[in-house]
Amino acid sequence: MEKNVEIDNKAIGQRIREEREKFGLSREEFAEIVGLSDYYVGQLERGERQMSLPVLIKVANCLHVSLDYLIFEKTTYDAYFVHDARNIYDACDSNKDAEINSLLNKCSPKELELVKKLIKTILPYLHKN
Repeated sequence: MEKNVEIDNKAIGQRIREEREKFGLSREEFAEIVGLSDYYVGQLERGERQMSLPVLIKVANCLHVSLDYLIFEKTTYDAYFVHDARNIYDACDSNKDAEINSLLNKCSPKELELVKKLIKTILPYLHKN
């Protein structure tokens, strides 16, 4: 039987902060992406709270790291894709361009900045395939 392993919330929080900062996201932007309050994300990053498994999975997916890495500082994913979305968007398709433009036109300046950061975050992963 394996011995119980103590979870180090401070170390997990530090890894979350480091990975978030690699993407150039503020705590508020990251919280918005994962659907949490920025106060709660701050508590997680300081190791003051232990997150549920669903929240842990959301955080890991958003940061493109494995659960092993967040919890035990082992193995990061080279690329983590839940869905392979190749060829869904064809840049020459004017109907899809119109849909994207329509969605972007509904965004506030703050939301547009967040969209830009998200695009910059995911493009390196898309170009690997």
